[in-house]
Amino acid sequence: MKKKRRIINILIAVAFLSVTFSSLAETVTLRTVSTFAGTDAGPEYVDLLHAWEAATGNHVDDRSAASDETWKAEMLNDFAAGNEPDVFFFFAATADSKPLLGRVIPISQINAAYPDLDLVESAGLREEDGLVYAIDVRPFWEGLFVNTDLFERYSLELPTDRDKFEKAVQVFRRNGIVPLAISLSDIPHYIVEFSILASGSTKDHQARPADVSAIPDSWVRGMQLIRHLYQIGAFPDNVNATSEVLTTSMFINKQAAMLLDGSWRANGVAQENWDTTIVLPFPPYNEEADPSAIIGGTSMGFYISKRAWDDEEKRDAAVSLLAHLTSDEARARLGFTFGGEMLKSAITLTGTAAENGSLAFPIGDVMDSGARSFWFSQIPAIADGTADIREVLEETIKRGAFSR
Repeated sequence: MKKKRRIINILIAVAFLSVTFSSLAETVTLRTVSTFAGTDAGPEYVDLLHAWEAATGNHVDDRSAASDETWKAEMLNDFAAGNEPDVFFFFAATADSKPLLGRVIPISQINAAYPDLDLVESAGLREEDGLVYAIDVRPFWEGLFVNTDLFERYSLELPTDRDKFEKAVQVFRRNGIVPLAISLSDIPHYIVEFSILASGSTKDHQARPADVSAIPDSWVRGMQLIRHLYQIGAFPDNVNATSEVLTTSMFINKQAAMLLDGSWRANGVAQENWDTTIVLPFPPYNEEADPSAIIGGTSMGFYISKRAWDDEEKRDAAVSLLAHLTSDEARARLGFTFGGEMLKSAITLTGTAAENGSLAFPIGDVMDSGARSFWFSQIPAIADGTADIREVLEETIKRGAFSR
């Protein structure tokens, strides 16, 4: 009944909203793309699209998929080829959004044309030109997910420091359980971010070195930590060849004890595991590291493409859909719907980081995409010792990593 009432409320809200758009009598089809797929609010997002279709008589061709480097590259390629979607959810105020700015519409321009909407312009998504092009619907955090029932089974303390973490690695290894489920070939950025954060101060993590002489020592130590974790058996045996899909499944199915991931992953944890799954900061490996430090912020939002805006048949519909997908109702439905001990730990995680000023924005999100791809492609070789850490970091900076 609750779900039915929510859908009715959405229909009423959208129907009310749509009367301000004179062109909606003409049926149009809008192309959309987002990262709301599968267990990450996928059904809720589809419901929102269907509700808008029912209220307006328009159609949506949606191509949403889970976010990874391939998805990001495909989106950027579509823009480069002039095949961009009409309304979409993508990175904002990052190096990845820079190539899009001439092809999307500022929120201020939308508000000027449709003043009754009063769409939110978030300062956190302001681009270098001073304009905001995307509307955020939820912040994010990243941390160390822990299957507490596995720790209890082997009488292990939670991995809140280096010694406890490495003892857990040893015990789980002996008992055929993967200590830390991760794929270095598929999604290496979590371990990159947290290894650096665990190896120095939050301030050093936020450094954006313009030349090789400015590379923080903690970045070198962070890459050394990845190699160390590989050597002590913290990762799956096939860590340089497996996929994120498989490693995530290991954690969900209790074949792995820990997982580095983001807040969107919490939506995929079954309700029966809400009390046996918690999230913690990755344990510090250096005395300069803040034990409460995590990765987080706001880095994505909904856009309207210039192509849709310039199309007289699509503009009203595109603005209507944007307003619908960023409404209070939509924000609630696209947020994080989990509870139990996992929710309690997430509240503690984010609250403590905010209080201590130890919330760090991802390095990868502000890097030149080519330099980032090079660095992350070298993580398997850094782990197994076939790449020189200093050479990889220097080459990354030389490729204009932070030239934005």
